[in-house]
Amino acid sequence: MNLTPSLLILIALLAITNITAFVLMGIDKHRAREGQRRLHETTLFLWAGMFGALGGTLGMWIFRHKTRHPSFFNGFPTMAVVQGVMLYMALNMQPPF
Repeated sequence: MNLTPSLLILIALLAITNITAFVLMGIDKHRAREGQRRLHETTLFLWAGMFGALGGTLGMWIFRHKTRHPSFFNGFPTMAVVQGVMLYMALNMQPPF
């Protein structure tokens, strides 16, 4: 695979999105422990849905946060698999000509 500038940008954006999703899970867990105002679940799902599901899933498992919520426990890993398949397909498409 050739690392074109557009592929490097895609990799950087995926890294930023996944790191952000991971960090947000940690922040929300910290706020939950401290009794502070929490992040909206919509915010967590938004970052996971923007190809940050792997980071969100890792954050959920490492911080042991939202693991009792089926929408998170089932949704984040499922999104991560679907996003991985989509990326694989997109990167391995052959030009039609």
